Parts: sequence; structure tokens; C-alpha cells
Amino acid sequence: MKALKKLVFLAIMAVMVLSFTLQSPKVGQAEEKTNYQKRELRAVWIATVANIDWPSKKGLSADKQKEEFIKLLDDVKGMGMNAVVVQVKPTADAFYPSKYGPWSEYLTGVQGKDPGYDPLAFMVEEAHKRNLEFHAWFNPYRITMNSTDINTLSADHPARQHPDWVLAYGKQLYYNPGIPEARKFIEDGIMEVVKNYDIDAVHMDDYFYPYKIAGQEFPDKATYEKYGQEKFSNIEDWRRDNVNTLVKDINTAIKSEKSYVKFGISPFGVWRNIANDPTGSETTAGQTNYDDLYADTRTWIQNGYLDYITPQIYWNIGFQPAAYDTLVDWWVKETIGKPVHLYIGQAAYKIDNNFVPEWHDPEEYVRQINLNHQYDTVKGSMHFSLKDLNRNPLGIKDRLTNDVYRHPALIPAMPWLDDKAPQKPKLRNAVRTDEGVELSIEDHHNNKDTAYYAVYRFDGNHRGDIEDAANLLDTVRKTGDKQTYTDAAAEKGKTYTYVITAVDRLHNESRVNRSITVK
Repeated sequence: MKALKKLVFLAIMAVMVLSFTLQSPKVGQAEEKTNYQKRELRAVWIATVANIDWPSKKGLSADKQKEEFIKLLDDVKGMGMNAVVVQVKPTADAFYPSKYGPWSEYLTGVQGKDPGYDPLAFMVEEAHKRNLEFHAWFNPYRITMNSTDINTLSADHPARQHPDWVLAYGKQLYYNPGIPEARKFIEDGIMEVVKNYDIDAVHMDDYFYPYKIAGQEFPDKATYEKYGQEKFSNIEDWRRDNVNTLVKDINTAIKSEKSYVKFGISPFGVWRNIANDPTGSETTAGQTNYDDLYADTRTWIQNGYLDYITPQIYWNIGFQPAAYDTLVDWWVKETIGKPVHLYIGQAAYKIDNNFVPEWHDPEEYVRQINLNHQYDTVKGSMHFSLKDLNRNPLGIKDRLTNDVYRHPALIPAMPWLDDKAPQKPKLRNAVRTDEGVELSIEDHHNNKDTAYYAVYRFDGNHRGDIEDAANLLDTVRKTGDKQTYTDAAAEKGKTYTYVITAVDRLHNESRVNRSITVK
């Protein structure tokens, strides 16, 4: 019997391989031509749950963890990215000392064990040194990954102190989204980070109510009867309201504490299928945000509950059940004219790692980014995840580094948060040295708004257009009222003209002061 099963399995695999061979795109087709952008978010997710991206395994020394993270940031910067989205609370735990969760087991191997340093403080500082935005990524409800035994949690875990807040579903434990005190606890846990760390954004992904398991109801009927039955005629609308309330309250709390800290969410790629709603997308996804995860993204967008939304459009262009191009167009229409940035979640993990032939086409991923560039409303991308880019499938890391992201980019500004540019800085001098061309930068001593400088370089002895993406040489974090920057890529014997601008932490850019030509 086992032999027969094996033969059947081998036959199926042979058919799949043959099918793939027949359908595979031809190698050597024309490369996609990149349309370079001066402003776009280029972010990458760094997942800590199950040690997906960092640390590489549990129990590493503090020095080894730091060494690994610095290497990851250098990889990110080297690829032309400008932001990292780091998971700091993967399972109701913490990558920092917290009143709202124990130390994460993914650091030391033991939940609740102090790693000997503050990883979040370290990560934020190192990201900012490289002028990378730091988005702190929280999973709001998830408590465990593979156990429903609350006794496996560390003794100081808040879930053990509030077992009435906890529900088991599938093989996991969750905080119950329907209990107001549990929601407030989640909000307070996020605000602890906003208050204590110099983060640029709070980020949540697609894990609200859990993805549905066939034949299993999420066990919150008693909670609905206690908190929602009088106001809501069905449990589904009540669940959506619970999530809406959490999202709205988190955004309000963030802005009242630090108005410049952004709030963004990366939901599943489909709001609703057109079969369930005539305003939904032309898709046939098995589960959707609105109907299954109770994440009503439309309400968040229309009511200004968040600053950016990053739908995870993890399918290829033309994929019939949920086509990348169809969904990008739907989300553009959903967000156009609204005070919210639309970024696209890109499936780096699928490149050369999927039975769908298109994911074995080296141009598919680049084609998706180029499609994004056709819409003014699409303001950038987030890539899942860093380890998948670093393994360089079909040469995508090289392609990003040398082509798609070869020129740095400023992150798009959010005028609804702040639209006042800093004062222009002074380019005092530019001289050739053995290391390249050294620029001397001076800022007004009272120009506290400057977060970093944008350095522009033009060939020849005339200043060109600073809006041309090809002329942006680099961005460099401000370290004081006076500092230097070395253009190590400057060629000897070539004439260049330089200008600089000051940019604040919400990416409003100053005017240019003067240019200096170096021969």
C-alpha cells in the first residue's frame, strides 16, 4: 500500500513538473525597464516570530544578536531601502523591557528571560544611524503559536494573570478582541513603546481575528452576549466594531502622545470579493478581510484611522483568483484622494519558490514594482521578508541593488501630519581628498526640525534638477549643527556640482541654499 501511494505521488509530481516546464516563461526575455522614483517608501519586514529573520536562532549572546542585526541593516541599506518594519511583539511578549508582556523566547530561548540589553533601543539607534525609518511591528491578539496550554507561558505573563481575557482557537491562544479591558491593555502596551522609544511608526499586519479554521467557530459567543448583543444584531458586525475600535483608539493615542509617529496596517490583500459585495474586487479569495478576519479596511481609510495601508498582494500579475494588477487597481481606487498612503506588500518569499510558473520568471517581481510606479497613489512597497531577498532568488537582490533601487529615495511626506519644511542648510565647502569629495555641512543651530540631509550630485559645472531621481546621491542622518559627508564614489578627474537640502522626520524637504562645483 505504501509503495502504491509513493508511485501515485511520484506520478503527480511528474505531471506537475511537466506542466511547469511547458508553461514556464522563456529565459532571456527582455528585461523590464525601471522608472526611477525620487520619493517612494522602500521597506522590508524583519520578522522575529519563530526566528524567521532575526535573531537567526534562540539563545545567541547579546553581542552575536547585535552583530547579526547590524549585518541585516547593512543589507537593507545596500539594497537601496529606506525603512525597516521590525516585529517587536510577535506573541504577546516583548523585545524590550515591558509591563505588558514578558521577554520574548525568540531572544534567549526562555520566555521571560532578560537578554542582558534592550534590543529595541539598540535596533532603533542603529536604523537611524543609517537613516532608515524604524516601524515597530505589533501582533495585537496572538499569545501562542503552537499551544493552547496557558501554563506553558512564563509565570509573569499577563495572560496568566487575566485568563478571562484569553480564548483558544485551533492550536493557539488569543486575547479576546471583544473584551474592552483586553483592548485597552493592547493599546497601552503599544503606547509604552511610543512613549519610551524614538520609533517612526507603529505597524500591525493581517492578524486581527484569526484566519478561519474549517468546522471551528471562534469561541466568543458568550462575550458577544455580554458586550455586543444589545447594540449589534449579529456577531459579525460586533467583531468588526471591536477591531475598528482598537484601530481608532490606537491611532488617537499615538497622535496625542507624538503627532509625528505614523500608524500603519498591512492587511490581507482582499477586502471583499465582488460576489459578496458589488464594490469588492474581481477576486475569488477563500477568505477576506471583511467577512473572515473582521478587518474593515474601508472604514479605517474613510475615517482617517491610519496613516498608511499596505495590502499584502501576494499573487502574481494575471493570477485568476486574485490578480496582482486587479488588486493594485482596486486599492488605488479605494485610497485615492484620502489622507492615507498606499504601499503594496510584495511577496519576495514566493520568488522561485512556488508551483505557479510566473514566480519563476525573473521579471515578475520587477514588473510588479513597475506597475506600482504607474499609479501616483501607490507610494512604495514593503517586502516580505528580508531573508527571502537576501537569498537572492533569480538574482532579485542584485536587481534591486543595481537597478530598481540603484538611486536612493526620500520617503513620501504626509502633509496631513505636517507640511512645514525645515530651514535650508548651508553647504560650506566641498574639497577633494584621498577618500573622495568631502562636503562640509552647517545647519542653523535652532533648526531642530532637520532629521537628515539629502545630498545631490550633478555631472559638470551646473546644477540640475533635484526632482530627478538620478541626481539624488545619498541621504545622511544629522549628527550635529556641523558635520561632513564624503562622496566616496566620486571619480578622480571628473567635475561635479553638489547641493544639499534639509529634511525633517516626516520627510518635508527644504529649499536649496547654494551649489559648489568640484573639479
